[in-house]
Amino acid sequence: MPADNHALELAGTAAAAFRDVYGTEPEGLWAAPGRVNLIGEHTDYNDGFVMPFALPFYAVVAASKADEWSFHSTYGDGQTLGGPSLDGFEGWAAYLAGTAWALNESGYPVGPTRFALHSDVPVGGGLSSSAAIECAVLIALAELYGHDIDRAEAARIAQKAENEYVGAPTGVLDQSASLLCEAGHVMFMDCRDLSREQVPFDLAAEGLAMLVVDTQAPHRHADGEYAQRRADCEEAARQLGVASLRDAPKHAKLDDERLNRRMHHVVTENERVLKTAAILRSGEVRGIGELLTASHTSLRHDYEVSSVELDSAVDAALGAGALGARMTGGGFGGSAIALVEADAIPKIEDAVTGAAAQAGLPAPRIFTARAAQGAHRVA
Repeated sequence: MPADNHALELAGTAAAAFRDVYGTEPEGLWAAPGRVNLIGEHTDYNDGFVMPFALPFYAVVAASKADEWSFHSTYGDGQTLGGPSLDGFEGWAAYLAGTAWALNESGYPVGPTRFALHSDVPVGGGLSSSAAIECAVLIALAELYGHDIDRAEAARIAQKAENEYVGAPTGVLDQSASLLCEAGHVMFMDCRDLSREQVPFDLAAEGLAMLVVDTQAPHRHADGEYAQRRADCEEAARQLGVASLRDAPKHAKLDDERLNRRMHHVVTENERVLKTAAILRSGEVRGIGELLTASHTSLRHDYEVSSVELDSAVDAALGAGALGARMTGGGFGGSAIALVEADAIPKIEDAVTGAAAQAGLPAPRIFTARAAQGAHRVA
């Protein structure tokens, strides 16, 4: 599989950083992308359905075997952290150290390695910057230490790093998207067994575009709100006597109103994913717009994970003629997406930016997304 051209550009910076810090050439360079989830939010840890696609933003690592662990990042002041063990790393370094730890814990032994990390996946934008790092590190270590790991299993290992080392109770969506998505496709995936289908997703051919609106409102998974939503779902499933909310009866009703709303979102979101997949297979891409908007309404009211910034972006995009719009990612900040006619991009960008300014919100970063290549060796 040839490397993505943009990943190649980023790899040059990672390789230069490696040479500057360690005085030698790396043994290789590996890249993994961020992602947008088209639809299927907060369904992954409920054994449900998701539809992500990879973004052309990458975390790239230059790496070589070494005598001690060493992690360098081009972020901020260019810190280098390390030591003889994988214990006690925090912040950005936890994603690298945690992935190595998870590989060892999963029966794929890896040893001390030097890394230089460079990434242009927006941090805090809900576009999976942490999973991109984990997946780039994972495929680097697997190759350096001779492990042939199935990509679906690799996603579970990277999730283990995020859950148990970093301490963020996320599902398997982000890591699966980074490792398994293919260029020009959106990936329909069943999170119970990780079975998947690559569905063609060429919006430009239909005269359409997908705008991503990074609201610049910080997005953090490792806080109490995300964990509380997951706990709510587990309690709702327990009260229903099912393994997960994937198995909740369509018209089930719980006495606890909060838990009932959480369940309702998961049940209806799974239905929306299935409908979206069917529409995309038929080639009627414009037909998914209403489903995207319905997803946002559910996330806003039933799951209560939206924010003022996300609602402003979605409402403004719809008001300016978007075919559909929703928040994407875990919520509580981060990014929104809007399906738009290609010739309406300037009008919708202006509307979203103007609405943010009028409300006194940060100026959003807006870009057009394309379905990019998943994790791969660059050089």
